[in-house]
Amino acid sequence: MSSATSIAPSTGRSSVPAKDRTSSEPTTTDPALVKRAVKAAALGNAMEWFDFGVYGYLTATLGHVFFPSASSTAQVLSTLGTFAAAFLVRPLGGAFFGPLGDRIGRQRVLAITMIMMSAGTFAIGLIPSHGAIGIWAPVLLIVARMVQGFSAGGEYGGACTFIAEYAPDKRRGFFGSFLELGTNAGYVAGAALATVLTTMMATDDLYSWGWRIPFLIAGPIGLVGLYVRMKLEETPAFKKLADEAEAKEKSNPKPKLKEMFAGNAKPMFLCIALVLVFNVTDYMLLSYMPTFLSEELHYDATHGTLILIGVMLLMMCVQLPMGLANDRFGHRWVIGIGCVGFLALSVPALLLIQQGSTWAIALGLAALGLLLVSFTSSMPSTLPALFETKVRYGSLAVSFNLSVSIFGGTTPLVVASLIAATGNLMIPAYYMMAAAVIGGIAVWRMKESAGKPLPGSPPAV
Repeated sequence: MSSATSIAPSTGRSSVPAKDRTSSEPTTTDPALVKRAVKAAALGNAMEWFDFGVYGYLTATLGHVFFPSASSTAQVLSTLGTFAAAFLVRPLGGAFFGPLGDRIGRQRVLAITMIMMSAGTFAIGLIPSHGAIGIWAPVLLIVARMVQGFSAGGEYGGACTFIAEYAPDKRRGFFGSFLELGTNAGYVAGAALATVLTTMMATDDLYSWGWRIPFLIAGPIGLVGLYVRMKLEETPAFKKLADEAEAKEKSNPKPKLKEMFAGNAKPMFLCIALVLVFNVTDYMLLSYMPTFLSEELHYDATHGTLILIGVMLLMMCVQLPMGLANDRFGHRWVIGIGCVGFLALSVPALLLIQQGSTWAIALGLAALGLLLVSFTSSMPSTLPALFETKVRYGSLAVSFNLSVSIFGGTTPLVVASLIAATGNLMIPAYYMMAAAVIGGIAVWRMKESAGKPLPGSPPAV
């Protein structure tokens, strides 16, 4: 294909001089290079959600360690509040790392976020208990969570951008779905490890040192992830943008923060709405349901965990086929099915869960999990396609993290507080239904991007 821009895996440089190329020439990437990029991006997401899985399934244990003087309900709310605190700084991380990724490249920033994320998680495992240092224990926990939140502000938007800019246009949905496959893999690993610890260890040992094990594991995992990401090359779309600037004897493109907002109001609002329905349902199922089953329904914590792990394994089996469905039928169709499904089935699913029997809980959680795959398989390829190449990382990171911070990460705390205030156990269903309405409006207003070139980039084959 003589007119295409070929990205060779050995050097990553274009086979055609920058001065001879135009922005309309197709970009051809090596399949092996695409697979490496997808694996590296998914690994970081798995790392982030490994921490979420551990934190969600050790909520009661962490409450005892860091807030021992509070009642059991207050311990849970305090621990969930600390969980939510990390999301307050995510927009700041997005505003910092996003524009930086549009200036110096996606690969470098993703290496930085990997270092910070693993360091923050590792630090939690080193914090002394409340019995040892008093109030400083929860203070240090909040600081470590904020380091995680700041780095996470640049992680997901960068990973989405990285995969989307590497993937061929007609397979962007399939390759993008690997990102959330990493999410589920990390979450299952964290949940499984937490379950083993709480089941096999004596309570005193778990409270004194056992809870630290999952967080300390983040150190070596982070080093492996950093090595993998440092071996990657910059995305073809960003390199093409830099080459075109160089051909014009200008410096590399350096968009400022204000450029992310100028002319991007509609795509940013669409992104916020899509992320809202994605993250409210995601955090409801994966982060809050373990607490809901044990604290509100008084269901055996270990059995509930095993059921949810089974649901996540089911989601992993469906994830890649749904990614292919995005490429074949379009993102709007797949996301729309998910919104309609949550609107119609949230109440029946929660009523099944409240019956308390194993089969009913499994069926209700499985219904919600399969609906969630409509979002997890679509968003990594849908969201980057809302923005131009020169501001993609920054605009996506800022809008994504604003939505996650305000709506997604606060979901467990808000829902738990509403249930405590009203005693209404149907609150989770109503919350998901409201999110589905907002997501449906966004789907109606967005344009189909499946199989089409990313805005500001040439076709990718």
